[in-house]
Amino acid sequence: MKRALMVAEKPSLAASLANILSNGKNTSKKGSNGSCSIHEWSGPFRGETIYFKMTSVCGHVMSLDFIGKYNNWDRVDPVELFSCPTEKKEAVPKLRMPAFLAQESRGCDYLILWLDCDKEGENICFEVINAVQNSMKRSVQNPDVVYRAHFSAITEKDIKAALANLGKPNENEARSVDARQELDLRIGCAFTRFQTKFFQGKYGDLDASLISYGPCQTPTLGFCVQRHDEIQTFKPELYWVLQLVVQSADGREVTLDWERVRCFEKDIATMFLLQVKEFKEALVISITNKEKVKQRPQALNTVELMRVGSAGLGMGPHHAMQIAERLYTQGYISYPRTETTHYPENFDLLSVLKQQQHSSEWGSEVKEILSDGINKPRKGHDAGDHPPITPMKLANRGDLDGDAWKLYDYITRHFLATVARDCKYLSTKVSFEVGTEKFSCTGKTLLDPGYTTIMHWQAFGKNETVPNFIEGEMANVQDVKLVECQTSPPDYLTEAELITLMEKHGIGTDASIPVHINNICQRNYVTIASGRRLTPTPLGIVLVHGYQKIDPELVLPTMRSAVEEQLNLIAQGQANFTAVLQHTVEIFKQKFLYFVKNIEGMDQLFEVSFSPLAASGKAHSRCGKCRRYMKYIQAKPSRMHCSHCDETYNLPQNGNIRIYKELKCPLDDFELLSWSAGAKGKSYPFCPYCFNHPPFREMKKGSGCNSCTHPTCPHSLNSTGISSCVECEGGVLVLDPASGPKWKLGCNRCDVIIHLFDDAQKVTVEDNVCSCGAQLVNVEYKQEKTKLPKEITEMSGCVFCSPYFTPLVEKHRAVPRPTGNRATRGRSGRGRSRGKPKPPKDKMAQLAAYFV
Repeated sequence: MKRALMVAEKPSLAASLANILSNGKNTSKKGSNGSCSIHEWSGPFRGETIYFKMTSVCGHVMSLDFIGKYNNWDRVDPVELFSCPTEKKEAVPKLRMPAFLAQESRGCDYLILWLDCDKEGENICFEVINAVQNSMKRSVQNPDVVYRAHFSAITEKDIKAALANLGKPNENEARSVDARQELDLRIGCAFTRFQTKFFQGKYGDLDASLISYGPCQTPTLGFCVQRHDEIQTFKPELYWVLQLVVQSADGREVTLDWERVRCFEKDIATMFLLQVKEFKEALVISITNKEKVKQRPQALNTVELMRVGSAGLGMGPHHAMQIAERLYTQGYISYPRTETTHYPENFDLLSVLKQQQHSSEWGSEVKEILSDGINKPRKGHDAGDHPPITPMKLANRGDLDGDAWKLYDYITRHFLATVARDCKYLSTKVSFEVGTEKFSCTGKTLLDPGYTTIMHWQAFGKNETVPNFIEGEMANVQDVKLVECQTSPPDYLTEAELITLMEKHGIGTDASIPVHINNICQRNYVTIASGRRLTPTPLGIVLVHGYQKIDPELVLPTMRSAVEEQLNLIAQGQANFTAVLQHTVEIFKQKFLYFVKNIEGMDQLFEVSFSPLAASGKAHSRCGKCRRYMKYIQAKPSRMHCSHCDETYNLPQNGNIRIYKELKCPLDDFELLSWSAGAKGKSYPFCPYCFNHPPFREMKKGSGCNSCTHPTCPHSLNSTGISSCVECEGGVLVLDPASGPKWKLGCNRCDVIIHLFDDAQKVTVEDNVCSCGAQLVNVEYKQEKTKLPKEITEMSGCVFCSPYFTPLVEKHRAVPRPTGNRATRGRSGRGRSRGKPKPPKDKMAQLAAYFV
């Protein structure tokens, strides 16, 4: 029997697809990578019965990166990043996705790709093809081996239709994604590395670990700062409005609107006031009644969904899209990434409507639409990608959690509104004349609420009627006055307004817009105020002003929108991949060189807003070179700075930094520090100089004393290491000598922690070795706190083998345990791998395995 491997984009989607295609008759098992399942069944394909295997990836299989040596910030000039070699690396190495796909495809005759139907999905198609090309039974180059399923909703009808009408993956669209990835990598990394090193080396209160630049991210920030500048430079102006109150025949008083609206010259406005005051009556010159229509909405696309999510539902666009994707994989809505606002001619509106008629929320409105007949939806924009976002099955309030229900509720109501009647109302305008000046009043009377019964937030509050005036009659003037007003500045951009600007100027795609907005928030360039308004931070403002000073095109949307046009041409097969890439990279390389040459222009702005390193932080520990106190700068990224030597030393991040017993490193005389992630986290001592400049060839930059191979230092791995870690390859369990009285061992590679000997006065590692290969330890207790047998206060032994130590040792993790098959260890801390036990190693063998 022939075999077909099917691959979806997410594990949850694979399960849904398998359930539909097998009619619920599939068997499932966990994949070898621990994250993806395999669903199996037999069924018809191309006129014969074959064996299906459905599995998935977890997003991109591969990611683009520079080859190893170019990832060293200290040794590589950022300008080299515009031309240095790149390579595809596993996007999430611990998933071992290429090996998993190769294993599952072995012996298969067909590969059927069920990736998301957008450009990113096409790109992942070819990542999967590359992973399986050497394992398939036949070559993937054969025209009848690789197929692509196109679908827009997780419904039985759509999925089975997709299987019956398989196509081929689109290489041009995949290449356009490759081009975007490479451009963003080269441009973003070059600018980010340069400006991060330049400014973090000079200023101490930037409060940002990374001062990043992005070809889409920076123009997005530019819109927010532009609005901020408009607010700051706004000068209010006084203006005057002539306000007239008349009385109708039935005694109602009505305030009229001035036809000139407002006047910015007080003297002229006063002149109009005096003219009008001469009259005691106003002449009704015309009465106009006009039936008007408030049109129902066009079909829903991604950008509108994000706008509504932010402005109406209180969700950030990134969060809204995450929820929409979950609703899609659960089969509640159609594919949520689409630019189209026009239903295809063959779209079955009736069946979608009928699914909703039993809803307790809007069922009565649906039945009314069905009985009156569907109104043809308004003509929208057909981008040729996916149909508009539509509900695919009925959900009740109890089926979904809070935000998921709010989004589903809106999507469904929006769909129902597109096939409902327009809202109709009668608009009445009465025009008056007082001397040479004209005034008017307007009223609205609802005739047919139409779609607003469903989208009730757009409904009329109440009828705004005007009194019954008669053309030609005179109405008594009750009051006339001049009202002084003042122009007000615009407010900060809302997320919804920013999304509109990004769409208008071609910044990002419907998929990437929420990512760019999320990035400028996370990188401390803007903060989200009430009403989801985006307020730029001092860092965000200074960055944009700096770009504007040096090269405005770096922050203007025109550059990126031009690049997006070229990428779209690649996707359509109308532009050459290599030519577009080389041309764009060269343009930004020249801009980068000019930026570096003129960085002083931006630096002058930083000097005004931020404090130099020498004036930041608090005196902390001594420098090994000059013996003066260095400053500890806690603002991200935390650093030590010696103002006398003008040297800055990076520190471990996201933890507490303390002086370590006022001890010194024997290699460079710097005072040792300790880093701790808290009582339940890892901790270790380190030398700030060695952390930045590893003293031994085997040590990596960013290593603490728990990885130092100094042969005699009492803080090094040689003095405090106990045994190899059975949880990871090459890790060593090291005693943290500063952790008492809550003593612990921590692996110097992975997140394993072993708590031991609580309340002990002293724990030391001995030179002797246990038969299991671990170093022996000596434990000392005070008499009143001892937990050793017969109330003795001191004992030596192996933490894994000694029966007296067994109840005093317990293994934990610094972070939640990852999924997947790992070796397990009991309370005693002794580890066993599944299958053949892992042989113990002596101390030197452990070190050799780790460092050689």
